Order: sequence, then structure tokens, then C-alpha cells
Amino acid sequence: MSKYLRHLPALLLAAFLLMMGLQKFGAENIIFATIAERSGLGFFEPGIRILTGIAELVAAALLILPKTRLFGAMGAVAVIGGAILFHLSPWLGVSVAMAPGAEPTMMLFMMAIGSFILSAVVLILTHNDRKA
Repeated sequence: MSKYLRHLPALLLAAFLLMMGLQKFGAENIIFATIAERSGLGFFEPGIRILTGIAELVAAALLILPKTRLFGAMGAVAVIGGAILFHLSPWLGVSVAMAPGAEPTMMLFMMAIGSFILSAVVLILTHNDRKA
């Protein structure tokens, strides 16, 4: 793999995490509100939402520099793995309405699966680079 091309997966993952993380700051999020309502654990919205956003932004920042990339990839695997677990739970599910009254869709779940695979690839590539 070329010297510059090998950074592309990590930078794509960082951009995705930045986009997702920034969305966690602001108005109530339907995903976290749904988990809070169905679980009875009110701290998911806004508490866990904001903590998740911070974790996504930290992972994104760590992914940018090759020296910290391994930690960013581990953080991404953890955060996105957690998202997948919640999608598989009865509190959220794989089909989620992304707005009140909207039809449930699997889009967020599929994005989580795709970004988890990308996170695992970045983790493996970064680990292998460190061993070389």
C-alpha cells in the first residue's frame, strides 16, 4: 500500500466519527430518547448522548495522527461496538425511526456495522504497522 494511501481508512473513519460526534451536541436525539424511554434510564438523554459525542470526537482526533491512531481505533471499536449492542437490544432495535412519525429504517444499524468493520480494519492495519 502506498505511503499516503494507507492513511485513508483512518482519515475516513475520523471524518465519520467527527460527523456523528458533532450531532450529539444540541437538541434532543431521537435514538438516545428512545433508549431512555424504553429502558427507564433517563440519563441516556442527554447524559450518555453527550458522553458518546465526546468519545466519538476524541477517537476522531486520535485517529488523525499515526502516533495516536491505535488508541483512536480502539476507541472507535468500543464506541461503535456499543452502538451495535444497543441496536441489538430491545431498547432500540435494528430498525429505528429517525424522526417522530417517520418509518423505521435499518440505515443507522447498517452505518454502525460498516463503520465497525472500518474501525476493525484501521485497528488491524495500525497494529500491523507498529509491529513492522
